[in-house]
This record gives sequence, structure tokens and C-alpha cells, in this order.
Amino acid sequence: MRLWDDTIDGYRAEAKAMLDHLPYADGGSSQQQIDDPVTRAEAQRQYLIQFEPEPSPMAVEATIPGPAGEIPVRLFVPDEPRAMFLHIHGGGWIMGRPQMSDLANEHMAKRHGLAVMSVDYRLAPEDPYPAGPDDCEAAAAWMLEHGPERWGTDKMFIGGESAGGHLAACTLLRVRDRLSAIDRVLGANLVFGWYDLRGTPSIFGNGGRPDVLSPEAMQMMLEAFIPDMSEAEKRDPDVSPLFADLSGLPPCLVSVGTLDHLADDSLFLAVRMAAAESPVELAVYPESPHGFMALPSPMSKAHAARIDTWVASLLP
Repeated sequence: MRLWDDTIDGYRAEAKAMLDHLPYADGGSSQQQIDDPVTRAEAQRQYLIQFEPEPSPMAVEATIPGPAGEIPVRLFVPDEPRAMFLHIHGGGWIMGRPQMSDLANEHMAKRHGLAVMSVDYRLAPEDPYPAGPDDCEAAAAWMLEHGPERWGTDKMFIGGESAGGHLAACTLLRVRDRLSAIDRVLGANLVFGWYDLRGTPSIFGNGGRPDVLSPEAMQMMLEAFIPDMSEAEKRDPDVSPLFADLSGLPPCLVSVGTLDHLADDSLFLAVRMAAAESPVELAVYPESPHGFMALPSPMSKAHAARIDTWVASLLP
């Protein structure tokens, strides 16, 4: 079974050339040596900020009610919204913020007419599971309640990257199981997410190929997000969506690169969704590491075009 076409295959050489320019999610070896988890996480957050794009002039900062107080959100609202999009940023549950996705969220608003809300959920280790998922569920519930009045639409997309992909999948399942509103979700854009927090084979070894992630950095992220959680607890579908009942879901686009330590998470999730008869598309990109969409290569452009085509196909 071939997972990509000849056009994508033709981008391999240029994708490989980008691997020497990878930023690393661990924030550098000096930060790995910091013993205090909170101090280390804050250092990693400051490291990641340097890779953020220029802030979008379209972005508006606001807050919505959350389970532990006000949740900061970043809004991108076109003149006549066609649907909503709840975006959830990545960063291993310990770092990142909505600003890092300004360019993509502005694009979604302008290209597709989506009212985008990117949620600044609580981060670990200060606020471990279930704080982040609870904030994302609260954001989804707020959009479903207030979207029709504010933006004239009752339909939404959900999506995110990396840890944001994990939180997007968890939120999708909570919308189905807790909010009983899955019929209002047009689709879920799940980009190189982490769906089995016990660890899939690729997490422990991707053949030593270049990647933004490392097993050591990923272990630190897990210890911050789900400290002292047993193997049985990690199999809870709210923790590891790969273990959920994946039937009755809206269309999902699952994307990942072959060099990603999280490659197996996406491969396994897409196959389980298909077996559950939920509509799913699997987009696999050769010679592409975690976070490849941020690299200036034809592969990342192809990925962006695939998302555009998918979103456009689902809009009312």
C-alpha cells in the first residue's frame, strides 16, 4: 500500500536538505540539565518564543470562562464567517502559545472564512492533566454556545499540532461524549499528534533519523503532563485517544512525516478510525520530521495545500 503519490515523492531531496535547520523541542542540552521541572519548562517556553512569526494584525486577544478562571484566547474573525475553527497549539503540553500559529490561523480566516479561536490552555507541570483538556473542552463548549449569535454559524472545525493534535482528538471525543454536539463538527485536522501516551514503537526509536523530538525530551514532557500515571491509567481514552471508541466521528485529516517519532501514533489512529467506519484521510510525508510544516520546503507547501483542499471540501 503506497502512502503518497509521485508528486510528494519528488519533494524528498528538498525535504532532506531542510533537516540541517531543525529547531529542537528540548530547548537545547543545557535546559535538559535543569532539575526543577517548572524552571526547566519556563526556560523551554522562552526558547520556543524565538521561533514565533510576527504577530498577525488580524489577531484579537480575549478571554472566555474556564473551569479554573478566565482562559486567554486569540481570535481571527473574517467579515462573514462560514464556520468556526477551534485551534489548539502544540508544545508538548509544557510550552507554546497561540501566537506561534498566527500565520496559519490568519490564513484559515482569510482563505476559508473561518472564525478562528486559538486557546491558551493551562500548561504542565504547573497544571498537569486534566487541566489542558478541560480548558479545551470549555473552549469548544463556549464556541458551540456563543458562535451562532456572535458569528452567525453553528458549525465548527477542531484541530491542532503535536500536543495540540492530542488535545484536539481528546476535545473531539469530549464534544461527542460529554457535549453531545458531534453533529456540529465539520471535521478535525489532526497534525502529527500524540495519541498513545504509553508510547508507540516509533517513539522509542525512529532509526536514528533527524527529528525535532527526542525520546528523552518526550519523556520529560510526559512526566510533566501525566506525572506518576500508571500504565492502566494511560490507557484511559481521555488520556490516550487511540484507545477510544472511534466510531461516529466527523471527517478527520491525519497528517504526519515518516521521520517523526510520533509517526506510529498517526498511522495507528487513522487505521483504527477507518476500521470504526469514521471518515478519515491519512496524509504521510516522506523525509519529514516532527514540525515539518514550519520548514520552507515543497513538502510543507504540499501539506498546506492538502489542508486547504480538505477544509474547502467540508464547508457548507
